[in-house]
Amino acid sequence: MRVLGAWRKIGLAAALVAVVGGSGAVGQTPGPGENVIHVEISGLRNDTGQMLCALYSSAQADAFPKKADKAVARLTAKIADGQAVCEFTGIAPRTYAVSVVHDENSNGKLDTNFIGMPREGVGASNDAKGHMGPPKFGAAAFQYAGGQLDLKIHVRYL
Repeated sequence: MRVLGAWRKIGLAAALVAVVGGSGAVGQTPGPGENVIHVEISGLRNDTGQMLCALYSSAQADAFPKKADKAVARLTAKIADGQAVCEFTGIAPRTYAVSVVHDENSNGKLDTNFIGMPREGVGASNDAKGHMGPPKFGAAAFQYAGGQLDLKIHVRYL
């Protein structure tokens, strides 16, 4: 029984390492053959603050891009030389859209003025733009088949 108990502990430890090791945490380098959506963000007016990146699936289409807490994955990225990179790892193939915010004051959210216009830079996959509001999921949506996908998003300041 003691040996069996030891093996259970080892199995639990190995499972924990597998879960934590494959969590897609910021700063990890994806392994070969891993599913990765690599997003290069440009057009930032300064290097102040951080980038907020959110990945939405078609199941969260109604939440795009305003409700980041409903996103499939959220990341923050450092800014250097007016650019940033977000990498979403371990992503299942399906339809997605990405939104980004240049969080200049690092408060973790998009700041808006009294009528709801963004005070910070914003962007979306396909460089989708909204009309009288944020872009729709359909305009920013892309099909992800797995492997590595490289996207470019240009931030706009309104």
